[in-house]
Amino acid sequence: MKRIATLTVLCLTGLFGTSFAGIEINTSTGLTLTGEPLALHGFDAVAYFTDGAAKLGKAEFSVAHQGATYRFVSQSNKRMFERNPAGYLPQYGGYCAYGTFKGKKFDGDPRLFKVVNGKLYFNLNPAVYELWLKDIPGHIKKADENWREIRDKEPDDLW
Repeated sequence: MKRIATLTVLCLTGLFGTSFAGIEINTSTGLTLTGEPLALHGFDAVAYFTDGAAKLGKAEFSVAHQGATYRFVSQSNKRMFERNPAGYLPQYGGYCAYGTFKGKKFDGDPRLFKVVNGKLYFNLNPAVYELWLKDIPGHIKKADENWREIRDKEPDDLW
């Protein structure tokens, strides 16, 4: 019985990891090679800047950063990220930019992205993305202000 309990604890620790990204980073749960939760739904943060496209990364090109796992399409992209993570991380921890403008934390869909002035933004869904596009500078200004207030809050606490 003791052996089964030990195996269960080891399996759960391996499956869920021992540390989690803070609530300021939008992550998905599940198994990763680094043991940290998955950021950006597995999309390559560097590819948005180098290819102008949302590309799924590969588990073999993973790196843990600030309690989250980031995946890349190549070793080259992984190295670029490791040299300058802040230059590639999405704004608002990968949460929806329009949601942040509204003072909320909604999941950011990495396929609905825009790079503005060298910064990466995600949105929740196509309809929200279209709303956000109507006044990007105004939305960013208000979202930046709101982010300072909501960054360390649980998404459910913002309702």
